[in-house]
Amino acid sequence: MSDGGDGGRNDGIDGGAANLDAEILSEVEAALGDMSLMDLMDQRPASQDQPATEGVRRGTVVGVQRDGILIDLGGKSTGVLPKRQLGDEPVPNVGDAIDVTITGYDKDEGLLLLSRQDAVMAATWETLSRGQVVEGRVTGHNKGGLELKIDGIDAFMPISQVDRSRIEDEDLPGYINQRLRCQVVEVNRGDKKLVVSRRESLIQEAAQAREEVLANLTEGQVVTGTVRTIMPYGAFVDIGGVDGLLHVRDMGHGRIDDPKTVVQEGQELRVKVLKFDREEQKIALGLKQTLADPWTDAAEKWRVDEVVSGRVTKLMEFGAFLELEPGVEGLIPIGEMTFERRIAHPREIVSENEIVEVRVMDMDVERQRMSLSIKRVGDDPWVGASIRWAVDSVVEGTVTRTTDFGAFVELASGVEGLVHISELSTEHVRQVSEAVKPGDTVQAKVLDVDESTRRISLSIKQLAEMFDFTGDESAAESEAKPKPKRKKPLKGGLDW
Repeated sequence: MSDGGDGGRNDGIDGGAANLDAEILSEVEAALGDMSLMDLMDQRPASQDQPATEGVRRGTVVGVQRDGILIDLGGKSTGVLPKRQLGDEPVPNVGDAIDVTITGYDKDEGLLLLSRQDAVMAATWETLSRGQVVEGRVTGHNKGGLELKIDGIDAFMPISQVDRSRIEDEDLPGYINQRLRCQVVEVNRGDKKLVVSRRESLIQEAAQAREEVLANLTEGQVVTGTVRTIMPYGAFVDIGGVDGLLHVRDMGHGRIDDPKTVVQEGQELRVKVLKFDREEQKIALGLKQTLADPWTDAAEKWRVDEVVSGRVTKLMEFGAFLELEPGVEGLIPIGEMTFERRIAHPREIVSENEIVEVRVMDMDVERQRMSLSIKRVGDDPWVGASIRWAVDSVVEGTVTRTTDFGAFVELASGVEGLVHISELSTEHVRQVSEAVKPGDTVQAKVLDVDESTRRISLSIKQLAEMFDFTGDESAAESEAKPKPKRKKPLKGGLDW
Protein backbone atom coordinates (compact mmCIF):
# COMPACT_ATOMS: atom_id res chain seq x y z
CA MET A 1 0.00 0.00 0.00
CA SER A 2 1.18 3.49 -0.74
CA ASP A 3 2.14 5.83 2.06
CA GLY A 4 -0.16 8.74 2.94
CA GLY A 5 -0.79 11.20 5.78
CA ASP A 6 -3.88 11.46 7.93
CA GLY A 7 -4.69 14.90 6.64
CA GLY A 8 -5.11 13.65 3.07
CA ARG A 9 -7.36 10.83 4.20
CA ASN A 10 -9.72 12.58 6.63
CA ASP A 11 -11.73 14.61 4.18
CA GLY A 12 -12.05 12.19 1.25
CA ILE A 13 -10.09 11.00 -1.75
CA ASP A 14 -7.97 13.35 -3.87
CA GLY A 15 -5.17 13.06 -6.44
CA GLY A 16 -4.16 9.40 -6.85
CA ALA A 17 -6.43 8.22 -4.05
CA ALA A 18 -8.53 6.18 -6.47
CA ASN A 19 -5.50 4.12 -7.52
CA LEU A 20 -4.48 3.78 -3.87
CA ASP A 21 -7.94 2.49 -2.89
CA ALA A 22 -7.85 -0.05 -5.67
CA GLU A 23 -4.43 -1.30 -4.55
CA ILE A 24 -5.59 -1.66 -0.93
CA LEU A 25 -8.76 -3.47 -1.93
CA SER A 26 -6.79 -5.80 -4.23
CA GLU A 27 -4.33 -6.68 -1.49
CA VAL A 28 -7.09 -7.37 1.06
CA GLU A 29 -9.08 -9.55 -1.31
CA ALA A 30 -5.92 -11.56 -2.20
CA ALA A 31 -5.21 -12.09 1.48
CA LEU A 32 -8.74 -13.14 2.33
CA GLY A 33 -9.18 -15.60 -0.49
CA ASP A 34 -12.66 -17.14 -0.13
CA MET A 35 -13.26 -15.59 3.33
CA SER A 36 -15.36 -12.52 3.93
CA LEU A 37 -14.46 -9.64 6.19
CA MET A 38 -16.94 -10.87 8.76
CA ASP A 39 -15.40 -14.35 8.67
CA LEU A 40 -12.07 -12.75 9.36
CA MET A 41 -13.33 -10.79 12.38
CA ASP A 42 -15.38 -13.66 13.79
CA GLN A 43 -12.80 -16.47 13.38
CA ARG A 44 -9.48 -14.75 14.11
CA PRO A 45 -8.96 -13.18 17.52
CA ALA A 46 -7.30 -9.80 17.43
CA SER A 47 -3.56 -9.93 18.05
CA GLN A 48 -2.15 -7.62 20.67
CA ASP A 49 1.22 -7.31 18.86
CA GLN A 50 -0.02 -3.91 17.70
CA PRO A 51 -2.14 -2.39 20.50
CA ALA A 52 -5.40 -0.67 19.65
CA THR A 53 -5.25 3.09 19.40
CA GLU A 54 -7.52 4.86 21.85
CA GLY A 55 -9.84 7.65 20.83
CA VAL A 56 -11.84 8.44 17.73
CA ARG A 57 -10.09 8.31 14.37
CA ARG A 58 -11.32 9.65 11.05
CA GLY A 59 -10.73 7.53 7.99
CA THR A 60 -11.74 7.24 4.35
CA VAL A 61 -13.90 4.48 2.91
CA VAL A 62 -11.88 2.61 0.28
CA GLY A 63 -14.10 -0.39 -0.24
CA VAL A 64 -17.60 -1.66 0.52
CA GLN A 65 -18.29 -5.40 0.64
CA ARG A 66 -21.38 -7.40 1.42
CA ASP A 67 -20.89 -7.36 5.19
CA GLY A 68 -17.99 -5.05 5.84
CA ILE A 69 -16.40 -1.73 4.96
CA LEU A 70 -12.67 -1.15 4.35
CA ILE A 71 -11.40 2.13 5.79
CA ASP A 72 -8.02 3.76 5.21
CA LEU A 73 -6.89 5.51 8.39
CA GLY A 74 -3.66 6.84 6.86
CA GLY A 75 -0.10 5.90 7.57
CA LYS A 76 -0.51 2.60 5.72
CA SER A 77 -3.19 1.68 8.31
CA THR A 78 -6.28 -0.02 6.95
CA GLY A 79 -9.13 -1.36 9.01
CA VAL A 80 -12.37 -3.23 8.58
CA LEU A 81 -15.75 -2.03 9.95
CA PRO A 82 -18.68 -4.52 10.11
CA LYS A 83 -21.83 -3.10 8.52
CA ARG A 84 -23.83 -4.08 11.57
CA GLN A 85 -21.92 -1.39 13.46
CA LEU A 86 -23.71 1.25 11.41
CA GLY A 87 -27.09 0.58 13.04
CA ASP A 88 -29.64 2.87 11.40
CA GLU A 89 -26.98 4.88 9.55
CA PRO A 90 -26.82 4.59 5.75
CA VAL A 91 -23.92 2.65 4.25
CA PRO A 92 -21.20 5.12 3.21
CA ASN A 93 -19.82 5.31 -0.30
CA VAL A 94 -16.19 4.91 -1.37
CA GLY A 95 -14.45 8.18 -0.68
CA ASP A 96 -16.68 9.18 2.25
CA ALA A 97 -15.05 10.19 5.53
CA ILE A 98 -16.17 8.30 8.65
CA ASP A 99 -15.26 8.37 12.36
CA VAL A 100 -14.38 5.06 14.03
CA THR A 101 -12.52 3.66 17.01
CA ILE A 102 -9.90 0.91 16.87
CA THR A 103 -10.84 -2.16 18.91
CA GLY A 104 -8.06 -4.55 17.83
CA TYR A 105 -5.54 -5.66 15.21
CA ASP A 106 -5.27 -8.79 13.09
CA LYS A 107 -1.52 -9.33 12.64
CA ASP A 108 -1.89 -12.09 10.09
CA GLU A 109 -3.96 -9.97 7.71
CA GLY A 110 -2.52 -6.66 8.75
CA LEU A 111 -5.99 -5.13 9.31
CA LEU A 112 -7.25 -3.00 12.16
CA LEU A 113 -10.59 -4.04 13.68
CA LEU A 114 -12.86 -1.01 13.85
CA SER A 115 -16.04 0.05 15.69
CA ARG A 116 -18.51 2.69 14.61
CA GLN A 117 -20.75 2.47 17.70
CA ASP A 118 -17.90 3.19 20.06
CA ALA A 119 -16.98 6.20 17.95
CA VAL A 120 -20.52 7.50 17.97
CA MET A 121 -20.80 6.99 21.71
CA ALA A 122 -17.49 8.66 22.35
CA ALA A 123 -18.42 11.60 20.17
CA THR A 124 -21.78 11.84 21.88
CA TRP A 125 -20.24 11.87 25.36
CA GLU A 126 -17.89 14.64 24.23
CA THR A 127 -20.71 16.81 22.91
CA LEU A 128 -23.24 16.24 25.70
CA SER A 129 -23.85 19.19 28.01
CA ARG A 130 -26.41 20.23 30.57
CA GLY A 131 -29.45 21.88 28.95
CA GLN A 132 -28.78 20.30 25.55
CA VAL A 133 -31.84 18.99 23.66
CA VAL A 134 -31.39 15.41 22.44
CA GLU A 135 -33.58 12.62 21.07
CA GLY A 136 -33.64 9.04 22.21
CA ARG A 137 -35.61 5.82 21.95
CA VAL A 138 -37.29 4.34 25.02
CA THR A 139 -35.94 0.82 25.54
CA GLY A 140 -37.46 -0.06 28.89
CA HIS A 141 -38.86 1.18 32.19
CA ASN A 142 -38.60 0.58 35.90
CA LYS A 143 -40.47 1.82 38.94
CA GLY A 144 -38.60 5.11 38.90
CA GLY A 145 -38.87 6.07 35.24
CA LEU A 146 -37.85 5.30 31.66
CA GLU A 147 -34.67 3.81 30.16
CA LEU A 148 -33.49 5.32 26.85
CA LYS A 149 -30.81 4.94 24.20
CA ILE A 150 -29.36 8.22 22.95
CA ASP A 151 -26.84 7.61 20.13
CA GLY A 152 -25.90 4.34 21.76
CA ILE A 153 -25.62 5.77 25.26
CA ASP A 154 -27.85 4.54 28.08
CA ALA A 155 -29.86 7.32 29.68
CA PHE A 156 -32.45 7.53 32.46
CA MET A 157 -35.58 9.69 32.67
CA PRO A 158 -37.22 9.98 36.14
CA ILE A 159 -41.00 9.46 36.13
CA SER A 160 -41.50 13.04 37.33
CA GLN A 161 -39.77 14.27 34.18
CA VAL A 162 -41.71 12.23 31.60
CA ASP A 163 -44.54 14.73 31.09
CA ARG A 164 -45.76 18.15 32.20
CA SER A 165 -48.59 16.50 34.12
CA ARG A 166 -48.27 13.72 36.65
CA ILE A 167 -48.21 10.16 35.34
CA GLU A 168 -48.31 6.84 37.20
CA ASP A 169 -46.11 3.72 37.00
CA GLU A 170 -48.78 1.90 35.01
CA ASP A 171 -48.51 4.55 32.28
CA LEU A 172 -44.80 3.90 31.61
CA PRO A 173 -45.14 0.81 29.35
CA GLY A 174 -46.98 2.94 26.79
CA TYR A 175 -43.75 4.84 26.08
CA ILE A 176 -41.72 1.77 25.04
CA ASN A 177 -40.13 2.18 21.56
CA GLN A 178 -41.25 5.80 21.32
CA ARG A 179 -38.68 8.40 20.28
CA LEU A 180 -38.74 11.32 22.72
CA ARG A 181 -37.19 14.76 22.57
CA CYS A 182 -35.70 15.60 25.94
CA GLN A 183 -33.27 17.89 27.70
CA VAL A 184 -30.03 16.83 29.37
CA VAL A 185 -30.19 17.58 33.11
CA GLU A 186 -27.11 15.65 34.33
CA VAL A 187 -23.91 14.42 32.61
CA ASN A 188 -21.31 12.35 34.46
CA ARG A 189 -18.71 11.10 31.96
CA GLY A 190 -16.65 9.33 34.57
CA ASP A 191 -19.56 7.18 35.78
CA LYS A 192 -21.14 7.09 32.33
CA LYS A 193 -24.31 8.53 33.85
CA LEU A 194 -26.80 10.50 31.75
CA VAL A 195 -30.10 11.86 33.12
CA VAL A 196 -32.62 13.54 30.83
CA SER A 197 -36.01 15.28 31.18
CA ARG A 198 -38.82 15.35 28.67
CA ARG A 199 -40.80 17.67 30.95
CA GLU A 200 -38.26 20.47 30.62
CA SER A 201 -38.21 20.03 26.86
CA LEU A 202 -42.01 20.20 26.71
CA ILE A 203 -42.03 23.34 28.83
CA GLN A 204 -39.54 25.01 26.49
CA GLU A 205 -41.47 23.92 23.40
CA ALA A 206 -44.71 25.21 24.94
CA ALA A 207 -43.08 28.55 25.74
CA GLN A 208 -41.83 28.91 22.16
CA ALA A 209 -45.21 27.90 20.75
CA ARG A 210 -46.92 30.36 23.09
CA GLU A 211 -44.76 33.22 21.88
CA GLU A 212 -45.49 32.35 18.25
CA VAL A 213 -49.25 32.10 18.88
CA LEU A 214 -49.39 35.39 20.77
CA ALA A 215 -47.37 37.12 18.08
CA ASN A 216 -49.76 36.06 15.31
CA LEU A 217 -53.10 36.04 17.19
CA THR A 218 -55.81 38.52 16.15
CA GLU A 219 -59.43 39.07 17.13
CA GLY A 220 -61.86 37.42 14.75
CA GLN A 221 -59.39 34.67 13.88
CA VAL A 222 -60.68 31.06 13.85
CA VAL A 223 -58.23 28.64 15.47
CA THR A 224 -58.11 24.99 16.49
CA GLY A 225 -57.70 24.11 20.15
CA THR A 226 -58.02 21.30 22.67
CA VAL A 227 -60.26 21.43 25.73
CA ARG A 228 -57.91 21.29 28.72
CA THR A 229 -60.09 22.04 31.78
CA ILE A 230 -63.85 22.36 32.29
CA MET A 231 -65.26 24.72 34.93
CA PRO A 232 -68.89 25.53 35.89
CA TYR A 233 -68.62 28.83 33.99
CA GLY A 234 -66.90 27.50 30.87
CA ALA A 235 -63.82 25.68 29.58
CA PHE A 236 -60.14 26.51 29.08
CA VAL A 237 -58.98 25.65 25.58
CA ASP A 238 -55.31 25.22 24.60
CA ILE A 239 -54.85 26.91 21.23
CA GLY A 240 -51.16 26.10 20.84
CA GLY A 241 -49.33 26.63 24.10
CA VAL A 242 -51.68 29.34 25.34
CA ASP A 243 -55.07 28.94 27.01
CA GLY A 244 -58.21 30.85 26.12
CA LEU A 245 -61.53 30.90 28.01
CA LEU A 246 -64.58 29.56 26.24
CA HIS A 247 -67.42 30.95 28.37
CA VAL A 248 -70.58 28.88 28.73
CA ARG A 249 -72.63 31.62 27.07
CA ASP A 250 -70.48 31.30 23.93
CA MET A 251 -70.63 27.50 23.70
CA GLY A 252 -73.88 27.33 21.75
CA HIS A 253 -76.82 29.33 20.49
CA GLY A 254 -79.14 27.74 23.04
CA ARG A 255 -79.28 28.14 26.81
CA ILE A 256 -76.56 25.94 28.39
CA ASP A 257 -76.54 25.22 32.13
CA ASP A 258 -73.67 22.70 32.27
CA PRO A 259 -70.58 23.04 29.99
CA LYS A 260 -70.00 19.28 30.20
CA THR A 261 -73.11 18.72 28.09
CA VAL A 262 -71.34 20.48 25.19
CA VAL A 263 -67.59 19.79 25.51
CA GLN A 264 -65.31 17.16 27.06
CA GLU A 265 -61.70 17.29 28.19
CA GLY A 266 -59.34 16.43 25.34
CA GLN A 267 -61.91 17.33 22.68
CA GLU A 268 -60.62 19.26 19.67
CA LEU A 269 -62.62 22.38 18.73
CA ARG A 270 -62.65 25.11 16.12
CA VAL A 271 -63.19 28.36 18.01
CA LYS A 272 -63.20 32.05 17.20
CA VAL A 273 -61.08 34.62 19.00
CA LEU A 274 -63.64 37.08 20.38
CA LYS A 275 -61.31 39.26 22.44
CA PHE A 276 -57.54 39.38 22.94
CA ASP A 277 -55.82 41.48 25.60
CA ARG A 278 -52.18 41.37 24.52
CA GLU A 279 -50.85 43.01 27.67
CA GLU A 280 -52.75 40.77 30.08
CA GLN A 281 -52.51 37.83 27.66
CA LYS A 282 -56.18 37.06 28.21
CA ILE A 283 -58.10 35.44 25.37
CA ALA A 284 -61.89 35.05 25.06
CA LEU A 285 -63.05 32.33 22.68
CA GLY A 286 -66.41 31.50 21.09
CA LEU A 287 -67.75 28.22 19.76
CA LYS A 288 -71.24 29.31 18.74
CA GLN A 289 -69.71 32.02 16.56
CA THR A 290 -68.35 29.27 14.29
CA LEU A 291 -71.76 27.58 13.99
CA ALA A 292 -74.69 28.46 11.72
CA ASP A 293 -77.07 31.06 13.20
CA PRO A 294 -80.46 29.36 13.81
CA TRP A 295 -82.23 32.72 13.46
CA THR A 296 -81.24 32.92 9.78
CA ASP A 297 -84.35 31.05 8.58
CA ALA A 298 -86.50 31.59 11.68
CA ALA A 299 -89.13 33.58 9.78
CA GLU A 300 -89.66 30.64 7.43
CA LYS A 301 -89.70 27.96 10.11
CA TRP A 302 -92.02 29.78 12.54
CA ARG A 303 -94.49 31.95 10.66
CA VAL A 304 -96.61 34.59 12.36
CA ASP A 305 -100.05 33.29 13.48
CA GLU A 306 -98.94 29.64 13.32
CA VAL A 307 -99.30 27.36 16.34
CA VAL A 308 -95.98 25.81 17.43
CA SER A 309 -94.64 24.06 20.52
CA GLY A 310 -91.55 24.59 22.65
CA ARG A 311 -89.92 24.11 26.05
CA VAL A 312 -90.20 26.68 28.84
CA THR A 313 -86.63 27.64 29.76
CA LYS A 314 -87.03 30.53 32.19
CA LEU A 315 -89.77 32.26 34.19
CA MET A 316 -89.68 35.99 34.89
CA GLU A 317 -92.21 38.30 36.52
CA PHE A 318 -93.10 39.76 33.12
CA GLY A 319 -93.43 36.46 31.26
CA ALA A 320 -91.87 33.14 30.28
CA PHE A 321 -89.14 32.32 27.72
CA LEU A 322 -89.89 29.43 25.38
CA GLU A 323 -87.19 27.59 23.41
CA LEU A 324 -88.38 26.48 19.99
CA GLU A 325 -84.97 24.97 19.15
CA PRO A 326 -81.46 25.52 20.55
CA GLY A 327 -80.62 29.15 19.99
CA VAL A 328 -84.16 30.33 19.21
CA GLU A 329 -86.30 31.59 22.09
CA GLY A 330 -89.49 33.60 22.20
CA LEU A 331 -91.23 35.49 25.00
CA ILE A 332 -94.71 34.72 26.29
CA PRO A 333 -95.78 37.95 28.03
CA ILE A 334 -97.70 37.44 31.25
CA GLY A 335 -100.72 39.05 29.61
CA GLU A 336 -100.72 36.33 26.94
CA MET A 337 -100.88 33.42 29.38
CA THR A 338 -104.65 33.08 29.79
CA PHE A 339 -108.00 34.75 29.10
CA GLU A 340 -109.56 33.28 32.21
CA ARG A 341 -108.05 35.50 34.88
CA ARG A 342 -105.37 37.99 35.66
CA ILE A 343 -102.27 36.26 37.09
CA ALA A 344 -99.50 37.62 39.31
CA HIS A 345 -96.71 35.36 38.00
CA PRO A 346 -96.25 33.02 35.00
CA ARG A 347 -95.68 30.08 37.37
CA GLU A 348 -99.45 30.05 37.90
CA ILE A 349 -99.82 28.80 34.31
CA VAL A 350 -96.52 27.14 33.26
CA SER A 351 -93.37 25.66 34.82
CA GLU A 352 -89.76 25.39 33.66
CA ASN A 353 -89.03 22.54 31.17
CA GLU A 354 -92.75 22.16 30.42
CA ILE A 355 -93.67 21.66 26.74
CA VAL A 356 -96.47 24.02 25.69
CA GLU A 357 -98.24 25.08 22.51
CA VAL A 358 -98.20 28.73 21.55
CA ARG A 359 -99.24 30.97 18.71
CA VAL A 360 -96.58 33.15 17.04
CA MET A 361 -97.74 36.75 17.43
CA ASP A 362 -94.75 38.70 16.15
CA MET A 363 -91.26 38.03 14.73
CA ASP A 364 -88.18 40.30 14.57
CA VAL A 365 -85.34 38.30 13.01
CA GLU A 366 -82.88 41.19 13.02
CA ARG A 367 -83.23 41.71 16.77
CA GLN A 368 -83.76 37.96 17.32
CA ARG A 369 -87.01 38.43 19.18
CA MET A 370 -90.29 36.58 18.98
CA SER A 371 -93.58 37.24 20.77
CA LEU A 372 -95.73 34.23 21.63
CA SER A 373 -99.14 33.59 23.17
CA ILE A 374 -100.66 30.65 25.01
CA LYS A 375 -104.14 32.07 25.42
CA ARG A 376 -104.60 32.62 21.69
CA VAL A 377 -104.07 28.98 20.82
CA GLY A 378 -107.70 28.11 21.70
CA ASP A 379 -111.01 29.95 21.02
CA ASP A 380 -111.00 33.66 21.73
CA PRO A 381 -113.91 34.56 24.07
CA TRP A 382 -113.77 38.14 22.82
CA VAL A 383 -114.91 37.13 19.35
CA GLY A 384 -118.55 38.26 19.07
CA ALA A 385 -118.42 40.14 22.39
CA SER A 386 -120.38 43.09 20.94
CA ILE A 387 -123.25 40.71 20.20
CA ARG A 388 -123.13 38.69 23.43
CA TRP A 389 -123.03 41.85 25.55
CA ALA A 390 -124.83 44.43 23.47
CA VAL A 391 -124.74 48.12 24.35
CA ASP A 392 -127.58 49.16 26.80
CA SER A 393 -128.15 45.53 27.83
CA VAL A 394 -128.08 44.56 31.49
CA VAL A 395 -125.38 42.05 32.48
CA GLU A 396 -124.36 40.28 35.65
CA GLY A 397 -120.84 39.40 36.78
CA THR A 398 -118.37 39.00 39.63
CA VAL A 399 -116.00 41.71 40.80
CA THR A 400 -112.50 40.25 40.28
CA ARG A 401 -110.38 43.20 41.43
CA THR A 402 -110.57 46.86 42.29
CA THR A 403 -108.28 49.79 41.52
CA ASP A 404 -108.23 53.48 42.33
CA PHE A 405 -110.17 54.23 39.15
CA GLY A 406 -112.79 51.48 39.24
CA ALA A 407 -113.73 47.82 39.49
CA PHE A 408 -113.27 44.96 37.02
CA VAL A 409 -116.21 42.64 36.57
CA GLU A 410 -115.85 39.20 34.97
CA LEU A 411 -118.69 38.57 32.52
CA ALA A 412 -117.36 35.24 31.21
CA SER A 413 -114.12 33.28 31.39
CA GLY A 414 -111.48 35.55 29.87
CA VAL A 415 -113.77 38.58 29.48
CA GLU A 416 -113.82 41.46 31.95
CA GLY A 417 -115.60 44.79 31.88
CA LEU A 418 -114.68 47.96 33.76
CA VAL A 419 -117.00 49.94 35.99
CA HIS A 420 -115.40 53.34 36.37
CA ILE A 421 -115.49 54.86 39.87
CA SER A 422 -117.85 57.54 38.55
CA GLU A 423 -120.26 54.78 37.41
CA LEU A 424 -120.35 52.77 40.63
CA SER A 425 -123.26 54.51 42.39
CA THR A 426 -125.76 57.34 42.21
CA GLU A 427 -124.13 58.59 45.39
CA HIS A 428 -120.69 60.22 45.45
CA VAL A 429 -118.00 57.53 45.87
CA ARG A 430 -114.63 58.54 47.29
CA GLN A 431 -113.11 55.02 47.24
CA VAL A 432 -114.13 52.04 45.15
CA SER A 433 -114.25 49.86 48.26
CA GLU A 434 -117.16 51.97 49.54
CA ALA A 435 -119.30 50.58 46.73
CA VAL A 436 -118.01 47.09 45.84
CA LYS A 437 -115.43 44.52 46.90
CA PRO A 438 -113.79 41.58 45.05
CA GLY A 439 -116.12 38.61 45.03
CA ASP A 440 -119.32 40.69 44.92
CA THR A 441 -121.93 39.78 42.32
CA VAL A 442 -123.23 42.90 40.60
CA GLN A 443 -125.52 43.91 37.78
CA ALA A 444 -124.59 46.69 35.39
CA LYS A 445 -125.56 48.37 32.16
CA VAL A 446 -123.31 47.94 29.10
CA LEU A 447 -122.12 51.34 27.93
CA ASP A 448 -119.58 50.38 25.23
CA VAL A 449 -117.92 47.29 23.67
CA ASP A 450 -114.65 47.43 21.67
CA GLU A 451 -113.58 43.96 20.51
CA SER A 452 -110.37 45.22 18.89
CA THR A 453 -109.01 46.66 22.15
CA ARG A 454 -110.83 44.05 24.28
CA ARG A 455 -112.59 46.61 26.46
CA ILE A 456 -116.13 46.77 27.81
CA SER A 457 -117.43 49.77 29.77
CA LEU A 458 -120.11 49.10 32.39
CA SER A 459 -122.23 51.26 34.70
CA ILE A 460 -123.94 50.28 37.95
CA LYS A 461 -125.02 53.89 38.44
CA GLN A 462 -127.02 54.14 35.21
CA LEU A 463 -128.74 50.84 35.90
CA ALA A 464 -129.75 52.16 39.32
CA GLU A 465 -131.10 55.34 37.74
CA MET A 466 -133.24 53.22 35.41
CA PHE A 467 -134.80 51.55 38.42
CA ASP A 468 -135.08 54.88 40.27
CA PHE A 469 -137.00 56.31 37.30
CA THR A 470 -139.47 53.44 37.58
CA GLY A 471 -139.73 54.06 41.33
CA ASP A 472 -140.51 57.78 40.77
CA GLU A 473 -143.62 56.88 38.75
CA SER A 474 -145.01 54.89 41.68
CA ALA A 475 -144.26 57.79 43.99
CA ALA A 476 -146.27 60.18 41.78
CA GLU A 477 -149.29 57.93 41.95
CA SER A 478 -149.07 57.77 45.74
CA GLU A 479 -148.82 61.55 45.98
CA ALA A 480 -152.15 61.82 44.16
CA LYS A 481 -153.84 60.07 47.08
CA PRO A 482 -154.94 62.30 50.02
CA LYS A 483 -152.53 62.32 52.97
CA PRO A 484 -153.85 61.54 56.41
CA LYS A 485 -154.07 64.54 58.73
CA ARG A 486 -151.78 64.69 61.74
CA LYS A 487 -153.47 64.65 65.09
CA LYS A 488 -150.83 66.94 66.54
CA PRO A 489 -149.20 69.88 64.78
CA LEU A 490 -145.38 69.79 64.25
CA LYS A 491 -143.28 71.82 66.60
CA GLY A 492 -142.83 75.35 65.46
CA GLY A 493 -146.20 75.38 63.80
CA LEU A 494 -144.79 73.88 60.63
CA ASP A 495 -146.64 71.36 58.49
CA TRP A 496 -144.83 68.28 56.85
